[in-house]
Amino acid sequence: MTATDPTLAADIDACCRLTGEFTLRSGQQASEYFDKYLFESDPLLLGRVAREMAQLLPAGTELLGGLELGGIPLATTLSNLVGLPALFVRKQAKTYGTCKLAEGADVAGRRVTLVEDVITTGGAVRDATRALRDAGAVVEVVVCAIDRSPEGENPLSDVGLEVRPVLTKVQLDAARALNAG
Repeated sequence: MTATDPTLAADIDACCRLTGEFTLRSGQQASEYFDKYLFESDPLLLGRVAREMAQLLPAGTELLGGLELGGIPLATTLSNLVGLPALFVRKQAKTYGTCKLAEGADVAGRRVTLVEDVITTGGAVRDATRALRDAGAVVEVVVCAIDRSPEGENPLSDVGLEVRPVLTKVQLDAARALNAG
């Protein structure tokens, strides 16, 4: 699916693409990096991304599960926009207080759509999916701002998760080429 905001890819690319030497969460080395905090800290860009995400939410979503850390501002903004409760999913359950992995409403028996910023290999999403399913949640879809995985591949097919991106790396590359030309 293509974003309905015609300049979003170009604006995100111009704001967030950094070049250099970067180590990704997966351990992979990359010569470019999409610093999602640069758009997530900009209220106008964050709102534009959330409006696109709203169109990607599957019917029947009961909770929006924002993954620590980058998915949390997206899930909060999206929650405010569509009126669904947000859930804040930690990388690890707290070892104090409530000792919860997911902060917010109980997930047991509820349909949770995960919200993530950037997906490359899907490691954090995979971990969250397994943990939420173990807690009784129904998790079938992740909506993300940017899918960096190779075109046509679903890095989360092994856990039966559908990835619905606002933008793909291919779209961001095309926007960059168009602006450079």
